[in-house]
Amino acid sequence: MNVKAAFLILFVSALGAAGLAMRGEPSATVISVDAGHPGAAISTSMFGIFFEDINFGADGGLYPERIKNRSFEFDEPLAGWHQILAINAGGIDSPKGSMQIRTDSPLNRMNPHYLRLTAENAGFGISNTGFRGIGVETGAEYRFSAYVRAGVANKLRATLTDEAGKEIGSAILTGFGRDWKRIESVVRASGTSEHAQFNLFVEQKGSVDLDMVSLFPVDTWNRRPNGLRKDLVQLLHDMHPGFIRFPGGCIVEGRVLATRYRWKNTIGDIAERKTIVNRWNDEFDARPAPDYFQSFGLGFYEYFQLAEDVGAKPLPILNCGMACEFNSSETAPLDQIHEYIQDALDLIEFANGPATSPWGKLRAQMGHPASFHLNMIGVGNEQWGPHYLERYKVFAAALKAKHPEVELVVSAGPSPAGEQFDYLWSNWRKLKADIVDEHYYMSPEWFRSNAGRYDHYDRSGPKVFAGEYAAQTSGVAKSDNRNNWLGAISEAAFMTGLERNGDVVRMASYAPLLANVDAWQWTPDAIWFDNLRSYGTPNYYVQSVFANNTGTRVVPVSGAARDGLYTSAVLNDGTHEVIVKAVNFGSAAAPVEIVVKGMKTQGPAKGTTLAVSSLAAENSLEHPKSVAPEYGSVRFESGTLAVTLRPNSLNVFRVAVR
Repeated sequence: MNVKAAFLILFVSALGAAGLAMRGEPSATVISVDAGHPGAAISTSMFGIFFEDINFGADGGLYPERIKNRSFEFDEPLAGWHQILAINAGGIDSPKGSMQIRTDSPLNRMNPHYLRLTAENAGFGISNTGFRGIGVETGAEYRFSAYVRAGVANKLRATLTDEAGKEIGSAILTGFGRDWKRIESVVRASGTSEHAQFNLFVEQKGSVDLDMVSLFPVDTWNRRPNGLRKDLVQLLHDMHPGFIRFPGGCIVEGRVLATRYRWKNTIGDIAERKTIVNRWNDEFDARPAPDYFQSFGLGFYEYFQLAEDVGAKPLPILNCGMACEFNSSETAPLDQIHEYIQDALDLIEFANGPATSPWGKLRAQMGHPASFHLNMIGVGNEQWGPHYLERYKVFAAALKAKHPEVELVVSAGPSPAGEQFDYLWSNWRKLKADIVDEHYYMSPEWFRSNAGRYDHYDRSGPKVFAGEYAAQTSGVAKSDNRNNWLGAISEAAFMTGLERNGDVVRMASYAPLLANVDAWQWTPDAIWFDNLRSYGTPNYYVQSVFANNTGTRVVPVSGAARDGLYTSAVLNDGTHEVIVKAVNFGSAAAPVEIVVKGMKTQGPAKGTTLAVSSLAAENSLEHPKSVAPEYGSVRFESGTLAVTLRPNSLNVFRVAVR
């Protein structure tokens, strides 16, 4: 076999027959890319990720604590905890001890509840089944720790048991006394279980006080003691996101202001981070989650670390004195929002300030003396109306006076059109806002028909942040929405319009990001996981393909959106490549000729194809890559790339130019 034939077979195989067509085929559509006249500069960090603690995405998810209600601060302080009944030859006997929640002489004032175990005899025990079970793997190590206080000498024994009740790990805690003391030991699992149970036994008669009972994997991302779940961070890292928006979302607002997100309560010692109810606790009648709270083990410091780890810019969103307008619509009076503004100013100091400043010193003490390079903040989440504008003006005056280098992101409301949307946009233009956050949870058809949404936006007005979007295959907030290829390819078509208008659209992020298969509230979502496994959806891979193929300048391209063909092109000045994206939303293959003008092409083009025959196709835990990118290369001839785009496909071609 000659080299040319081998190359051709390799390309067709790797690209999944996206492959070559005869040049000059009469039905071929010409896609003309004018590389010689690149347009405005665009953001290389355009495609990022949006994280919100919904669908048990934080505790029990990205934050891999195995123990639910570790500090006994849920509304029901013993939620998640159960006495273990003693068993003898005659059957089930009464437990030989008692459990009591107390608040006298607590570990700290932020989490005042603790558990007193009183054993009438050795072996009295309690159990915890974690977040819909505890996931452990054979040979893996888990750090068992607790703050313990006891009046007399005692010993605690922890065990892990699998679904059949078989012990698959154990550890002993000793060395505690009359004062609170953190003790830890390591449990090595001898078996794998998705729904293991944690058991804790008092080995001698007497009383023991417990708080912050934790079982945490040793092997976290970057091996951090309070680190994040490796497989989930790896999926985020592989996306190559340009930014991370955190911590939400409606979770920023709270149903009422008393339960809003307060970033200062999420940093420092994890034992002193105040647990509060999660606002998604009972938002949806069809998916109630009364055991959904926030421990804030994953807090603002960890969010900043995560952004740095995956090479993304941080975008924190702060409450502006307004609770969720879908719930209470509680609003802090204008003369009482100084606290909210000060939180924003202090956050900038925490992220960027020198280690000699009060908040910069705390950042350094937590292990990061260098700046996190924060340069944008969201003022409110999904607010609307005159009250929002009034509060923004006060925020902007204060923040711009002290930190003109920090851009402010503002809301366009919860819908992509309508009276409130138009009202906000008319005011943002007058106020010369930096970036306006638009949200669209719409049908797949809407996304395809709106691929040209930004073609005629004002080029001199505020920039756009497509901050939350996902195709709703059944209907907004419907529990039967699917992460199928129909939704994903429709989003891809829309994203070509975002990129093609990169001089207007600064950033874009799919939402929500994570969902526990056993504890979700909202669907669709980009990544699904259980206690041991995870997978990216077709929507995730669309986001990944775009984020891994960004440019620095928009390039004019013809055939932008016609007859089911959606295209965009960018020039990457750093890699000296023209990057062409083409979506074929059609049931038939589409022959095209991509003609690059104004620059000379060099060597073969690198190709990426994301395609599947059925629009109903999905990924799953058992089949995580049924829909996933395929890679290859194809040769240019005289500046023309002749290919046949597979039906219902997203295609990317990276062309070296000079």
